[in-house]
Amino acid sequence: MSDGVRTARDNGVLEVTIDRPKANAIDLAMSRRLNAIWSELQSDSTLRVAILTGAGEKFFSPGWDLKNAAAGEATDSDWGAGGFGGLNHPRNLDKPIIAAVNGIACGGGFELVLGCDLIVMEEQARFALPEINVGVVPDAGSIKLRRRIPYHIAVEMLMTGRWMEAAEAKQWGLCNYLVPKGEAMTKAREVARLLADGPPLLYPALKQLLRHTEMVAEHPAFELHDSLAAVQAVARSEDLLEGTRAFSEKRKPVWKGR
Repeated sequence: MSDGVRTARDNGVLEVTIDRPKANAIDLAMSRRLNAIWSELQSDSTLRVAILTGAGEKFFSPGWDLKNAAAGEATDSDWGAGGFGGLNHPRNLDKPIIAAVNGIACGGGFELVLGCDLIVMEEQARFALPEINVGVVPDAGSIKLRRRIPYHIAVEMLMTGRWMEAAEAKQWGLCNYLVPKGEAMTKAREVARLLADGPPLLYPALKQLLRHTEMVAEHPAFELHDSLAAVQAVARSEDLLEGTRAFSEKRKPVWKGR
C-alpha cells in the first residue's frame, strides 16, 4: 500500500482499493498516487480493465480530506494530471474502469464514481455533493452529473447537497448493477473478467468514439467515426478476421490485440 491506496493484479484486471482509515478521505499525496495508477493502467499493455473500490463496509470515499483543507491544503493544488483522484479532468483513458461502490460516496468520492465507465452499487450506498456546505464548487460533479441524470435532479443535488440512496440512483440510470451488501466486488470482478477476455482493440475504439461524439449531432458523429484511427485499426485488424472465423467455426476467439 502507498499513500492510502492498494493495488492488485489478476490476469489483466487491475484492482484499486482506496484504503485510508477511517473514511477513505483523499488528500494531496493520495490523489497524486491515484493519478499515477491510472497512467500505469493506460500505458501497461498487460492491463485490460480496472476496478475502483473502497476498503471497509461504510465508505467508498467521502472525497477531499477536509481536515487537510482546514489546515491549508488548497483546492487549486496540483492534484495530478487528471485532477482530484485522477478521473475528474479529461485524461483520454482508453481502458474501461468499473466502480464497485461499497458505501458512502460523496463530494470528490462521488466524482470518482462519475469518472468510471461502469458502476456497481451495493444497496446501502449513498451519494451526495455536499460542497455547498463548505463553500466549494464541485467542478467535476457540476459538469458530469447533468450528463448522467436528468438536469433538474442534478441541479437539486448540486444546490442543496441532498443525499441520494442507491435505489434512486438506479432509478435515474446512474448505475449498471444494484447488488446486496458485500457483493459489489464479486459482480465487478465478473464484469471485469468479461471485458478482459474481450477484443483488446475494441475498448479504446469505443471509448474514443463515445468521448469525441458526446455532444456531436448524428451526421457529424459518423464523420468522426470514420476519421478515428482507433476505429480504423479495428476494421483492419487480425482480430476482426479471427472473430468472424471463430463465429463461423463455433469456437471462442483467440484475441491478439492486432
